[in-house]
Amino acid sequence: MLLQQILTILTWSIWIIYAVAVVLYLWRTARVRGLGAALRGLLTRATLVLLLIAIGITLLYRSVLFVEPQQVGVVVSLISPDGYRDRPLRSGLRWIVPFAEEVTIYPIFWQTYTMASKPTEGQKAGDDSILARTSDGQEVSLDSSIIFQIDPEEVIRIHIEWQGRYMEDFVRPVVRGLVRTQVSQYTVDEVNSYKRLDLERDLDKQVRVVFQEKGLVLDRFILRNIAFSPEYAASVEQKQIALQNKMAAEYQAEQMRKLAQGEADATRTKAQAQSDALKMIADALAKDKNLLTYQYIEKLAPALRAMLVPSTGQYILPLPTFEDQALAATPAPTVRATQPVTATVSAPSTPANNRPTPAPTRRP
Repeated sequence: MLLQQILTILTWSIWIIYAVAVVLYLWRTARVRGLGAALRGLLTRATLVLLLIAIGITLLYRSVLFVEPQQVGVVVSLISPDGYRDRPLRSGLRWIVPFAEEVTIYPIFWQTYTMASKPTEGQKAGDDSILARTSDGQEVSLDSSIIFQIDPEEVIRIHIEWQGRYMEDFVRPVVRGLVRTQVSQYTVDEVNSYKRLDLERDLDKQVRVVFQEKGLVLDRFILRNIAFSPEYAASVEQKQIALQNKMAAEYQAEQMRKLAQGEADATRTKAQAQSDALKMIADALAKDKNLLTYQYIEKLAPALRAMLVPSTGQYILPLPTFEDQALAATPAPTVRATQPVTATVSAPSTPANNRPTPAPTRRP
């Protein structure tokens, strides 16, 4: 590319210099010696050398061609039997016959052609998505991209059949037609489900085969987006909302079932523990009857202030050791007698023949 630019600038510069020099020579010579003499003076050695230099640079410019690594050239030749060279020009510095051969450059890098609803994403202005109809009559809009390249060995065929029109006259209509045909094999629910991957895979295979027949190599067919009619989109949204509500209700019911099951398990475990405890108590009582008396005393222990000895004894034994600290720290209340109190002291019983004289009654 740089060589071509240099040769172009050099060629135009030489021809401009030659033209300016000729015009100046004719103007000056015609004023002094006349126009005829000025025209005959153009055949001088200086002007002929300058003319030969300009022609030589022009021939060099027309015969030297540098092909970029990402390009390939098709040579249309007047001296070839078929009108073109049977082999394309690959990258590098190449020579052609000036004015008898012409080279058309084609890119061999990967190209992307996008058809989308948004103008900023596709090659076309406006909505360029593919409208297709499913097998159940629903209309869908599909955005797609095709990544492909020209097969370098088939570039001459592409030039003969399509020239530079292969993108608009072949790639675009073929892809749109295949997409519409393939979408018609699916229902709208299948297109909106996991079948979308199958649709994309089938389209990739079909486009690859058709491109290969025409000298193009497909890298990948990409199904970018699928848009549905507003009515179908609204029905799908309502279905999703109903499904979400159903899932939420099922989740709440499951949580309630788990909570009830947990409470039942806890009640069952508690009852089993109580049953086991009662069995252990029954076994212990069967072995030792005094255990029940011990348990009774244990229950009375926090409030016990005195203990009665067995009926054979006649003494009331105070138990100061059972007084808790709280009661000891609390002052005893003052008791005021509002009624006369009579205290009777009885002596121990004696035989009837030695009965003592009753003690007098004391009143406060």
